[in-house]
Amino acid sequence: MTNFYAHTRLPTEHGEFDVRVLIDAEGREHLALSVGDVDGGEDVLCRVHSECLTSEVFGSLKCDCAAQLEAALSAIQRAGRGVVLYLRQEGRGIGLGNKIRAYALQEEGADTLEANRQLGLPDDARSYDVAVDMLRALGVVSVQLLTNNPLKIAALEASGVRVSGRRKLLTGVNAVNRGYLETKAIRMGHLYDARSVAAAAAQA
Repeated sequence: MTNFYAHTRLPTEHGEFDVRVLIDAEGREHLALSVGDVDGGEDVLCRVHSECLTSEVFGSLKCDCAAQLEAALSAIQRAGRGVVLYLRQEGRGIGLGNKIRAYALQEEGADTLEANRQLGLPDDARSYDVAVDMLRALGVVSVQLLTNNPLKIAALEASGVRVSGRRKLLTGVNAVNRGYLETKAIRMGHLYDARSVAAAAAQA
């Protein structure tokens, strides 16, 4: 059984969370922020979220990551029970430097998939093994997953996590990231209609 090595309470603008830290085999620290009693819990509202420094720290408009994180933290507080797993795998797992290199190619006209491929990188290099470890350490039995990504659902289920349901998380759409989000819907199979992105961008 994987164990967390640090645990405390964390008051935030969204409310108070239990925060736990897990170190993976490569020495990276990942966080689990939970609300309520999730040990033994079924249908626990859950967001598995990968780090995005450019959006979450510097306010980049190129993606929707910060908005998704904020929405997930608020959602589990409203529900009174849930967990957000914050995984340290920047840029869909390719790293910060490569993400910036991919951004430069996008400025030249490539979409998010084409940019990665031009750099010789996979479309998505993320692993969810550590998320599975954290859910097991928390005692979570099944989750209602906050995600638009069918590959995330499949990866968790393949690792033995029961995904009992899914909730769409379409937020943070703007004129800058509209093309990025449409690409994820059209080329990566994300579970929302590209027309919804266009409508949201028009209202932003």
